[in-house]
Amino acid sequence: MTGLLTGYARCSTDAQDLTAQREILISLGVPEDRIYLDRGLTGTHRNRPGLDQALAAVRAGDTLVVPKLDRLARSVPDARDIGDSLVARGVKLSLGGSLYDPADPMGKMFFNILATFAEFEVDLLRLRTREGMAVARAKGKLKGKQPKLTARQQAHLAEQHATGEHTIADLAELFSVSRATVYRVLDRAATIRSRTPDTTGRHLP
Repeated sequence: MTGLLTGYARCSTDAQDLTAQREILISLGVPEDRIYLDRGLTGTHRNRPGLDQALAAVRAGDTLVVPKLDRLARSVPDARDIGDSLVARGVKLSLGGSLYDPADPMGKMFFNILATFAEFEVDLLRLRTREGMAVARAKGKLKGKQPKLTARQQAHLAEQHATGEHTIADLAELFSVSRATVYRVLDRAATIRSRTPDTTGRHLP
């Protein structure tokens, strides 16, 4: 790779840790002071401060490095738009150390497949969440703007949060509760995990 390396990493919730992604970027040769981050923003949101800074930092001959394509974009149009704009500027794109070559038919196809799967995962998660909430509402378990969530619904909320595809605001909207309620449910789930021993008798982190 020639030119400078610039890294970008993203996580969907404020509670997630970007350490693993930062370490991957550093191991690929990206200087720490050239790593740009977005926390609490999903890949479906095109306007991200960290991403904007990373794209502004690269010049012709440079390489933008991301751990995985789904950290860069979660929709096919956005992935293609970003990839094409980088190519037009003479900037290379590295996906976990593998350079994306738009002139290579196989490389271009692989890029499109990755983008399609990233978008599919988001769409599937949203569909399952909406179906689950529709069933809950039909059973009368979700009424009003701030219902008391059952244990099963709280567990479902915690599971959706753990996927990293929903912000606190997303969960509040999906479950028709306030952000404060979402935080209380997540805090309760974290407390339960910390008190639950694993199969070796140790408490879960």
